Amino acid sequence: MPFIPHTEADVAEMLTAIGAPDIESLFAEIPSELRVRALNGVPEGLNEQQVLRLMQERARQDGLPLNFIGAGAYPHHIPAAVWALVTRGEFYSAYTPYQAEASQGTLQTIYEYQSMICALTGMQVANASMYDGATAVSEACLMAVRANRKSTSARVLLPGTVHPHYRTVTQASTGGQGLELKTPGYQRATGQTDMSALTAYEGQDVTALVIQQPNFFGVLEDVDALTDWAHARNALVIAVVNPTSLAVLKPPGQWGTRGADIVVGDGQPLGCPLSSGGPYFGFMATRMDYVRQMPGRIVGRTVDLDGRPGFTLTLQAREQHIRRGKATSNICTNQGLLMFAGTIYLAIMGAEGLERVAQTCMLQSAELVASLTHLPGVRTAFSGARFHEAVLLLDRPVAPVLEALAARGIEGGYDLSGHYPELGPALLVCATEVHTGADIAAYSAALADVLKSVRVA
Repeated sequence: MPFIPHTEADVAEMLTAIGAPDIESLFAEIPSELRVRALNGVPEGLNEQQVLRLMQERARQDGLPLNFIGAGAYPHHIPAAVWALVTRGEFYSAYTPYQAEASQGTLQTIYEYQSMICALTGMQVANASMYDGATAVSEACLMAVRANRKSTSARVLLPGTVHPHYRTVTQASTGGQGLELKTPGYQRATGQTDMSALTAYEGQDVTALVIQQPNFFGVLEDVDALTDWAHARNALVIAVVNPTSLAVLKPPGQWGTRGADIVVGDGQPLGCPLSSGGPYFGFMATRMDYVRQMPGRIVGRTVDLDGRPGFTLTLQAREQHIRRGKATSNICTNQGLLMFAGTIYLAIMGAEGLERVAQTCMLQSAELVASLTHLPGVRTAFSGARFHEAVLLLDRPVAPVLEALAARGIEGGYDLSGHYPELGPALLVCATEVHTGADIAAYSAALADVLKSVRVA
């Protein structure tokens, strides 16, 4: 709502209608000692014009830097039609569609979204959107424990190649629920999950193996070998994927001999702006074998008594979303608005358009890496094939380099020193279809200049 419409006369009329003397009386049930009379430190309210000017000034402080960060949130071109449609009133304020007779438009949108996610991932069923990629991973781990009846250990292998934020969120979400998370290492030469590190779990009861493709380093994993290793040991496979990459990479449903069992990821690349870190949306898909264990909402297509097609929530009662002890998850509000943006984005792009985006991302990433590693003191960390991100090793600390680049209007990448200290001064960089040759040249020139002033450790 762009403004508050109630005048003082409106408020007085409403109070009279309900028999209340004033607004304060509406809160009489709250004990006085629990009520806050003033908000210390909060400035006086501004009018609409003043608020608009303030927000514009704050936005200008961000500037318009060239962004090469990536690390789970990616700058992509978003067709203007996406948010022109998403911000229409009938979509903007839509609630979870429990009443099918009043929610056919929303339900059909979710059904189309689920169908597109199944097509991308090669899976049989998808749910309505989840909070984000990180929480989708944690929900997938909990789901795997319920679904894998051959395992009693609740032990999940979450390799070091999985996004560190995803691992942290999963630990926070599942640690108190009895899950045991283990972190196999990676090969220093290739950046891939180390198959030899998995031998430590031979003969143990493993519930699930998480495989991120491309992994956090941007490297492509040997998903076939990892998937078959897990299935040979009665473990489920949880795939964590970038949806854009699925336009050119093998879908998880085709990994190995049997395919992945649960597929999750962050839908941010599908029409969602970076927007200071969110909101985004998570997606999840699985086999029909495990559909009863899948959290979130599922929309199905049916026919009414007159044979007309219709859509409705299916397989789960509404109450399952509010029974904390017995529910399949704690997902109580879906990211419907962002899911809708992803649906429109995929419909506009189509398979051919999404493939062109993915191919351009790979080309621009290759150009970026070639340009930056041409500079003295910069080299690639891993030899493995990649999608649109790469880890670079510098001959000096990363933080001051990034600070100097930021002063030149360039967000130069993500410092990996905190998460992967064993790599030394390591920098994760990313390029997508929005980066031009001129952008890459500007970054390379700025980095060359910075490396002359930032001292070697």
